[in-house]
Amino acid sequence: MFGASDSHPDIHWPSGFSPDQAHGFCQAQAVVHAPPATTFSLLGAVARWPEWVPGVSGVRAGALPGAFEVRFHGHRFEICLGEQVPYRRLGWSGVGAGVQLYQAWLLTAVADGTHVVTENVVRGPAARSLAASTPLWTQRLNALWLAQLKRLSESAPGGV
Repeated sequence: MFGASDSHPDIHWPSGFSPDQAHGFCQAQAVVHAPPATTFSLLGAVARWPEWVPGVSGVRAGALPGAFEVRFHGHRFEICLGEQVPYRRLGWSGVGAGVQLYQAWLLTAVADGTHVVTENVVRGPAARSLAASTPLWTQRLNALWLAQLKRLSESAPGGV
């Protein structure tokens, strides 16, 4: 099982959501051949997630700024923005379908574009059950999400 030692040192975890406190933790990273602003903009455009994020079928604005609802594989999740530093980092927490989660994104400009790191911590009965039956499910999900983000970022106008 992954733990805090596997987490990128620049990821900021909210209280109670470190990898060592998780029932599921994963990390994915890639170099995206586009500037950080392009990748950051795609991540922040949550209304467009159903077009490209695997498993997301709907997004709706929440009652508070920085809050939204996501339909993921038929389950409703309430999401709140936890951290936003333009072109550098994003993080959001969510609750729903027997899990609590925190997903962090770290974007770093590199010579050929943007180094993107995403990490997820999930907790709760559903996360425990999935970890036991399908231990690599979070890793696969993060890898798919990152592959889609890379494809869209690199095909956007202004790519590197």
